[in-house]
Parts: sequence; structure tokens; C-alpha cells
Amino acid sequence: MNAIRLVNTKNMSYEEWLEWRKKGIGGSDAATVAGLNPWRSPINVYLDKTTDQPPQEDNERMRVGRDLEDYVAKRFEEATGARVRRENYLLQHPEHEFMLANLDRVLIGENAFLECKTTGSYSKSEWEEGIPLHYELQCLHYMAVCGFDYGYIACLIGNEKFIYHKIERDEETINNLIAIEKDFWERYILGDEVPEPDGSNAYTEVIKKKYHTSIVESIELNDSFSEKFNRRDELEKYIKAMEQEKKQIDQEIQLEMKECEVAVLGDRKVTWKTQSRDTVDSKRLKEEEPEIYKQYIKTSLNRVFKVK
Repeated sequence: MNAIRLVNTKNMSYEEWLEWRKKGIGGSDAATVAGLNPWRSPINVYLDKTTDQPPQEDNERMRVGRDLEDYVAKRFEEATGARVRRENYLLQHPEHEFMLANLDRVLIGENAFLECKTTGSYSKSEWEEGIPLHYELQCLHYMAVCGFDYGYIACLIGNEKFIYHKIERDEETINNLIAIEKDFWERYILGDEVPEPDGSNAYTEVIKKKYHTSIVESIELNDSFSEKFNRRDELEKYIKAMEQEKKQIDQEIQLEMKECEVAVLGDRKVTWKTQSRDTVDSKRLKEEEPEIYKQYIKTSLNRVFKVK
């Protein structure tokens, strides 16, 4: 391992650790920066590194993941015969100072590492087929920072299945990843340029939080948006046509099912079951018990986006 040991993290507080993470791009940021994380957007990494916004609130799922890290590491040792140790340092690439690594384990006697994961049973098939891409890029990032020859990623799935995969060093992908991270760091972090919209749900959430209230003002959009409006109109027509075709197929299946609750075709399954749902007749409650209605009414604010 040829990485620089930047700072000891053994007795570091969570808040202090977060501050150190702002000094560079970590393994869990790699796929996001490359636009290949299904859950996060480059705008999230930009805000993590450049603002004092509160981090994601710690929750039970995150706590379980940390607590089970030891178990996953021990299961890996049992399954492979390898021995692992902790690496209680935040590591830095010897040349690219913006590239950081916080490893779960390092293999003893081998130039390799172990990344420990936990997930729900819903991800079982994904892990059995291989490594989710965003986790593979995380591991390749660690190889880039530390010079590892290979690595392992082990995962406990739904507390019922243990699986691990070996990841070989891939110089071409590593070099591409370094270039992507370098461009992101210099352009967005050092250059203080906000990453452009990417259509992700994560980017939408950032916009909603930043501009959650409106003011009674109007702006004139520049001419470049004319082409965007035209393209949006085209997409809207296409989406409506596709939605109608999808609905038509659903109707054909329903006509075939008639009163049946379940239909199957090979490994495909359709359910169409009668369900009951309790609802409050708010209109009647307001008319007959207005004082009670007032006690439980809740007003929320929401900005509604419309294009005409």
C-alpha cells in the first residue's frame, strides 16, 4: 500500500470525520461523481464538500451496517482463510491529494483490501449476479488511492446469505476514474461551479430544499430556453403515448383475468386483489363537526411547478 496516512481516525468523532471528508473525494463519492450512483447526484457531493449543510441523519439501518461490519469481516475470514486487520487512518493518494480512502479492512500479507456491506433481501439477485456498479467503482477508487493489486467486497444479504466477490485491478477504468474525479474537484469544488442538472430525483430534492418558498416576482427567460421548451413538449407527447400504450396492455391483462386475483406467465406474476381502505370523509366532518375539524386540520406549503 503506497497511500499517505493523512490522519488517525480511531478515536475521531463523527463530526470531525465529516470535516476531514470535505478535504477530498472518498470511495463512496466515486460513483456519484461519475454519475453512476442510483441514489445520489453530483450536486450532493458538491454540497457535502462546499457547505455546512447537516449530513444525512444517522438512522437504524446505518447503525446496523456499522455494527455488522465486524461480523461480515469475520465471515470473510472464515470463508476464505484470509486474515484482515483494521486500517485506522484516512488515506490520501500520493499524487492526487483530492483522492481519499477510508478502508474497512486490509488483508494481512497481501496487497489487497476488504469492503464490508449489508443489504436487504431485495438485493439478493443483484449481488448473486455480480457487484453493483457503484460499489465496484468504490473499490476501484480504493485501488487508485492505495495502489492495491486487487480487493474483495463481502456482503450480508437480508441477515440470511453471505456472499463475497474479488475485484481485480483495472488500470483503464482506474485512469478514467481519476480523470473524472480530477475534473470534478477542479471544476466544481475549487472552481466553485454548481454541477448542472442531471434529471435525477436527488437533484430535484436539492432544488426543493433550496428554493422551498416563492416570492411574487416574474423573470424573463433567455432565448436559449425556447429550444428546451420545444424539446419538453416533444417528450411530454411521447410519454403520454407510452403511458396510454402501457395502460392498454394492463386493460388486456385485466380482461383476461376477469375475477381472478392472480395471473402467471413463466416467472412473471400479476395480482389484482380487492383491498379495503379506511378514509375520513373530511367534507362531512367539516360540515357536522367544524370545531373538531379545525383541531386536526394541517396546512402544508408546497411549490407547484407548471409549464403552459
